[in-house]
Amino acid sequence: MPAFIIEGGHSLKGEITPQGAKNEALQVLCATLLTDEPVRISNLPDISDINHQIRLLQDIGVSVTRHGQGDMTFRADNVNLDYLQSEEFLERCSRLRGSVMLVGPLITRFGHAMISKPGGDKIGRRRLDTHFIGIGKLGARFEYLEERKVFDIRAERLHGAYMLLDEASVTGTANIIMAASMADGVTTIYNAACEPYIQQLCRMLCGMGAKIDGIGSNLLTITGVEHLHATEHTILPDMIEIGSFIGMAAMCGDGVLIRNVRLDQLGIIPDVFRRLGIRLELRDDDIFVPRQDHYEIESFLDGSIMTIADAPWPGLTPDLLSILLVVATQAKGSVLIHQKMFESRLFFVDKLIEMGAQIILCDPHRAVIIGHDRQFQLKGGRMTSPDIRAGIALLIAALGATGTSRIDNIGQIDRGYENIEGRLNQLGARITRV
Repeated sequence: MPAFIIEGGHSLKGEITPQGAKNEALQVLCATLLTDEPVRISNLPDISDINHQIRLLQDIGVSVTRHGQGDMTFRADNVNLDYLQSEEFLERCSRLRGSVMLVGPLITRFGHAMISKPGGDKIGRRRLDTHFIGIGKLGARFEYLEERKVFDIRAERLHGAYMLLDEASVTGTANIIMAASMADGVTTIYNAACEPYIQQLCRMLCGMGAKIDGIGSNLLTITGVEHLHATEHTILPDMIEIGSFIGMAAMCGDGVLIRNVRLDQLGIIPDVFRRLGIRLELRDDDIFVPRQDHYEIESFLDGSIMTIADAPWPGLTPDLLSILLVVATQAKGSVLIHQKMFESRLFFVDKLIEMGAQIILCDPHRAVIIGHDRQFQLKGGRMTSPDIRAGIALLIAALGATGTSRIDNIGQIDRGYENIEGRLNQLGARITRV
C-alpha cells in the first residue's frame, strides 16, 4: 500500500492551478448515458475516482475518445444492458460511491438499473434514501435482492411528480434531475441541492436539450423531453482543492498564487478563511496568499468564540472543515468546528493531538481548536488517511510540522487530488511516494 514520506518545515512558494472539480465530474460522466450521441467533456481531473467511473462506463459499452489531458468524448450508443446485471459490474460499483448516480440515467433511458451498495469515504452513515424516494416518486420500483445484496430498479416509463426532499443531498438531487430529464410531464423538486456542481449538471443537460428552470435555487422545475442530444461541457475548477491550497499556503507558504479559481463560484469560502485571520488578495480570477507570519481568529460581535459549521450551499461545504481545522492549530485564538453531516469525519484529530495540536473533541460532530499562535510547530509522526479530506488535512499538518512524517493509505488522497506530491514539490515541498 503506498504512503507519503513528508519532510516538514519547507516553505511553499510559486503558482499552482486547481484541477477540475471531482464532484461535478462524477455527475456529468453519468449524464453521458442519457443520449446515444457524443458528449465531449473537458477539464476532467486525472484522479482514481474519476478514472474508475470512466472504466465503469467503458465496461457497459460507452465508447471513450481521448483528445488530450482531461479532454474526452463519450458516446453511449451501444450500452450492454446484460453486463449491468453481472457480478463483475456490481462489484466494481461497490468501490465507488459516485456509481449510485448511474441509476437516474439508466432508469429513465433504458427502464432498468441494478446497483450494489456503493463505497467511498468511511465517514459515517451516508444513506441513499433521498435517491430512492425521489426516483420512486417518478414511478420506479425498487427491490432489494438480499442474496446478491444489490438493488434492482425497474420502470416502464417515468412520470413527472412533485417532491420535497428530506435532505438537500447533492448526489441525490443530481440523480433525480437526470431521471426526470426524460420523464413524462413536469417534475418539481423542492429543497434541491444547489451547489455549483448541480448548477453545472443542469447547464450541461440544458445544452443537451433538457428543460430545467430554477437553476441555482433550491426549487427546480424539470419538463421531461423525449430525446437528449450531443453537447460539449467544461468542468469548473475544484473548489475543495482551491480551499486546500489556501490552507496550505496560509500554514506553510511564503507567497502562493492559485490560478484560475472561478471566484464567482467559490461562495463564502474565501470569507471563511478570512475569519481565521488569513489574508487573501483577489487578483482578477486568481487568489494570492501572502506569507502569514501571524493570523488571528475573529470573534463574533458579542465576543463569543468563533464557530465554523457546514451547511447546504450557499453555506460552507463540509469537505473543507478538515482543512480549516488544521489551519486553525497555528492561529491565535480559539474556534469551534461543527461538522453537522458526518459523525466520523472529525475522528482524525487524534493524530493531530499526537503531533502537538491543542484540540478538544467534544463529540463526533464538534471540536474546539486552541491555536498555537505559531509559538511552536506540530511534530512529525506516522498516521493513516481515513478519507480524502482528512488525508489532505494530515498532509497539510505534516508539511507544517518539524521532522519527518509518514502518511499511510494515501490511495484515499489519490481519489481526490491529482499528482498532489508532484505539484506541491514544485512549490518547494519535500514529499516522497513509497
